[in-house]
Amino acid sequence: MNLGQQLRNLRIQKQLTQEELGERADLSKGYISQLEHNQSSPSMETFFAILTVLGESPADFFQPENSANQIVYHPAEQTTFDDEALGYQLKWLVPASNDNALEPVTITLAPNGRFKPFEPSPAETFITVQAGCLTLKLGAQEYSAQAGDTLYFHATKHHQVSNAGQTPCTFTLVTTASYL
Repeated sequence: MNLGQQLRNLRIQKQLTQEELGERADLSKGYISQLEHNQSSPSMETFFAILTVLGESPADFFQPENSANQIVYHPAEQTTFDDEALGYQLKWLVPASNDNALEPVTITLAPNGRFKPFEPSPAETFITVQAGCLTLKLGAQEYSAQAGDTLYFHATKHHQVSNAGQTPCTFTLVTTASYL
């Protein structure tokens, strides 16, 4: 494990400069640079202070890279939820995606089915329709999309998706906020 590189990657992921991290951890920019270049080793107290500023637990920081950065997710790892009352099936494509910046799911709406309504939020939403016809009600406007169409919108108004068709509608939805 390259401690310095991992600290640097985490700092960049949190969109902090060396100076900002140093200020928040009560350390100098130069010392942060030395740590990132493995030219110095922090005390345990200093290391834990840096991790606290970066919002990372020691357990997560030392988690093996291959499990922390999984790239391929197989169908057996996906979780499915069925709501028969509203007529939809929801499949989370990435386990624990609600902890990430993006949350991808695949949803299948039965004929005349609908997904739960959403309150306005700061989320950005992307939908691509694989089968059927999808209706999006966004505020007072209504939009229709067929298989192969995509939708992209800021979720700043009440919204809901439904299937007014006579065949199932399947689509993949990706949001930037965890609100599913």
